[in-house]
Formats: sequence, structure tokens, C-alpha cells
Amino acid sequence: MGGGDWADIAAEQAERGDETLVINMGPQHPSTHGVLRLMVEVDGETVTSIRPGIGFLHTGIEKNMEFRSWTQGTTFVTRMDYVAPIFNEVAYCLSVERLLGIEDKIPQRASDIRVLMMELCRIASHLVAVGTGGMEIGALTVMTIGFREREMILDFFEAVTGLRMNHAYVRPGGVANDLPETGIAQLRDVINWLEKHLPEYAAFCNENPIFKGRMCGIGYQDLSACFALGVTGPILRSTGYGWDLRKQQPYCGYETYDFDVITWDTSDAYGRFRVRLDEMWESLKIVKQCADRLEASTGEPVMVDDPKIAWPAQLAVGPDGQGNSHEHIKHIMGESMEALIHHFKLVTEGFRVPAGQAYVPIESPKGELGCHVVSDGGTRPFRSHMRDPGFNHLQSVPIQCEGGMLADVVVAIGSLDPVMGGVDR
Repeated sequence: MGGGDWADIAAEQAERGDETLVINMGPQHPSTHGVLRLMVEVDGETVTSIRPGIGFLHTGIEKNMEFRSWTQGTTFVTRMDYVAPIFNEVAYCLSVERLLGIEDKIPQRASDIRVLMMELCRIASHLVAVGTGGMEIGALTVMTIGFREREMILDFFEAVTGLRMNHAYVRPGGVANDLPETGIAQLRDVINWLEKHLPEYAAFCNENPIFKGRMCGIGYQDLSACFALGVTGPILRSTGYGWDLRKQQPYCGYETYDFDVITWDTSDAYGRFRVRLDEMWESLKIVKQCADRLEASTGEPVMVDDPKIAWPAQLAVGPDGQGNSHEHIKHIMGESMEALIHHFKLVTEGFRVPAGQAYVPIESPKGELGCHVVSDGGTRPFRSHMRDPGFNHLQSVPIQCEGGMLADVVVAIGSLDPVMGGVDR
């Protein structure tokens, strides 16, 4: 309530007696991308020292997961990165599936749906990064059109999962439910819309002299600095190093898709913008391949064929668009007491996971996202920890900003694309 350590910082500065000004920047939304606090020392307009202070959004997600079943854990991790929630769900479920020993038993259609949802989510996340980054330097139209395209993707997510965000759609063993009957047709509409409107971002920004003046040479961080701080994703690829876990350590069948790893060679905010812009096109290329595969595999299962793990069991939306399918309700409520008991125990108690630990990393829109899960053989995680790329990337703020101008601090932070829900988990 009293401002934390601000009084101590101000007192130290008063004793120095020089002209350096100490500024408390944030936490505020949106220009510090959530509740990030920066303690900045400036000499005139030049940043001489900058320290990120994190922890203002701590929601105890990882601790809460220790008191929920393995399946319920998906509901928690999806809220860590509220801009790209599907990736948290996939990283968590892949780690749980490795402990269960069912990685090779996941239905192909479920893996294809996971890839589809991730790549659409990658486009949506990049649209937010590009749009809000443009807004912060005065290019408001870039944000408004960015959210326009994102809205089309969220409409599709809502049709598939029932929710625009925080889906809890990816479950250990597969996904919660199949695409709706109109899913492929709606997906084709999304693809057509994106193909028509994505070129607008390049037209607005790529050669815009004001945009380039604010972005080029700002937030510089070379390859060695990325290696030293564990920086991945578009920031790493903007140095010219083509590291992408979808290629280097494939998961969910990414090795069967045709796409390129995008790199740039400027190591600055502009390079990261161009990487994200081009990556949206590569993701769209993958989405098209997913659409063709899913159209060909209509009717195939989307959950592992193991009644001890599959949850929810045989879930489908009823003909009125609400509740479970009549066939499933009829079976568990009117035909088999054993089925009802099994359903009750699976939902309330959950399944057991063999004792051990696993870590599976994936390529999120922001970089390497991994989940380290530890099981003691029970029905809930003994420990679950997410390796969120934003936590590492915020360490880069001093490297990118010290010696630069105060006006460029927000540009540098925006180019990192941090989401504080993952950092302050």
C-alpha cells in the first residue's frame, strides 16, 4: 500500500546529488503490457539504468493445480497466457501424456486439431503483438485492423470450444470435442478472410518511414545476448538464427507439415515485427493443410481409446446445442450402472498418473514454452511448473534499453511481446 521499495529508491537517489532522475514506470495497462513495473534512471532523455520488477499479477496458478485433478489442470494453465491460451494447454497435456505413456496413442485427428488450433492461435497472438506495438507508437489503425482479424479467429474458437479464450479444450489424451458440423466451412471462411486482409499490415508498416524510424535499431539484442539469457522465439530469430522447436524437436506431427522458419538479420524491434508478420503467413499455410486433413478424417476419434483416461467420456453437444448428447446420457443414466459409476469417478476423482516427471517444450508465439510436471502416482499433480518465455525475455530489458532514449523503452518492451499472466504465474 505504501509503494513497496519506492521510498528506499528515492532516498538512495537523493543522497547521490547528481542530475539523474528516477522514474517509476508502471504497472499500467497497456503500454507496459499488463502489470510490469520498471524502475528507470534517466539522464535527460537517456536511460542510464532500468530494472524490471515483476510479480504484480501473481495468481498462484501452479499452486492451485496441486489441488485439482490432472484434467482440471488444463483449466488453470490456459489462463496463464490469455493471448495464446491453446499453447499452454498443449504443453501441459503433452507432458502429462508423456508420464502416462500414451504419446503414441493419441488419435491422428486429435493431433491435427491441436495443430490447427495452435496455428490459428499463433496468428491471433501475433496480431495482438503487431497491433498493440503499432498503437504504442501512434499507428492506431494497425491495432484496429489487428483486432478485426483476431475477431474472426476467436469466432471460430468459440464455435469449436464454446469460448473465445481460456478454452480448456485440449485435454490429456486428445481434445474435449470434435469440430462442429459447420467447422470446416467456417474454417475455410477464416482462411479466405486472412488471405485477403493480412497484406494490409505490410502495406501500412514495412516501408513506412515513421514506423521504421521508431523501430529500426531500437531494442538491439544480438545472438550472443539471446543465448546468454535464454531468449527464444521471434527475438532469437530476428538475429538470423532459425531455431524453431516445430522443426528442431517436432511434436504433434509438425514434421509432416510444409512450412518455413522465418528469420531476420537486424536483431532489433523492426526485425521482430517482420518475423511475426511473415510467421502469420507460414501459420496460415499450416492451417490450410490442417483443413484438408480434417476434411478427409471426418468422423475419426479425437480422444484416446482408454476409458480410464478419456475425459469427458464420449462428450458431444446435444441437438439443442446444450448439454451432452442424448445417447451418452441414455447410456450412463438408463442402461449401465457401471458406466454411471465410472463416469462419476472419472469426473470427480480423476485418473492416476504414474510417478515420475516430464518436461515437453513447444514453440509458442513468444518462444519456448514448456511444462514440467511431477507426479507422485496420485490423481493430481504433485508439482507443475511452466517455463514461460516472457519471464526470460524480461531479463533483456536492461540490455535493450540502457543507453537508449526513454521514448524507446515501450517500443523495446512491445517487441518482446510479454504477457504477464505467464510471467507472474
